Amino acid sequence: MRTLQAGDRPTRLAQAIAEYGRIDKTLHTLTYIDDEAKRRATLTQLNRGEGRHSVGRAVFHGKRGELRQHYREGQEDQLGALGLVLNMIALWNTIYMEAELSQLREEGYPVMDEDAQRLSPLLHEHINMLGRYSFSMQDAVAKGELRSLRNPEDPDS
Repeated sequence: MRTLQAGDRPTRLAQAIAEYGRIDKTLHTLTYIDDEAKRRATLTQLNRGEGRHSVGRAVFHGKRGELRQHYREGQEDQLGALGLVLNMIALWNTIYMEAELSQLREEGYPVMDEDAQRLSPLLHEHINMLGRYSFSMQDAVAKGELRSLRNPEDPDS
């Protein structure tokens, strides 16, 4: 690292490395501007990231979403637990969305694969983030089966 810095000024080698990095950034920017498919893919990826952050903010509501641990390991534990919960929500939603799609296909509804690919497992409006929780399991769930799907036309379900 000392060979890249002479006093307060970067050496010629450091300047050359910086210029080389700028070439890559310029090529990326030009490709992004020119390629509509790349822009769409980038936007899709950004939307997925924002979706995950939205669920994270909803889950991490306690103490106004602030890390309160004063030591690094405690903060890492909090963030690790948050990541675990987010993964569980995504897994739960994926399993039940697949079950719902299968049920719709069995009932004869047209389910297009293009539409199913647009579904996100990061929805969380149906999850009770506050309040009381019941951890008693139905017998079918205890045996490894899925719980029954809710019928939107039935007000009691």
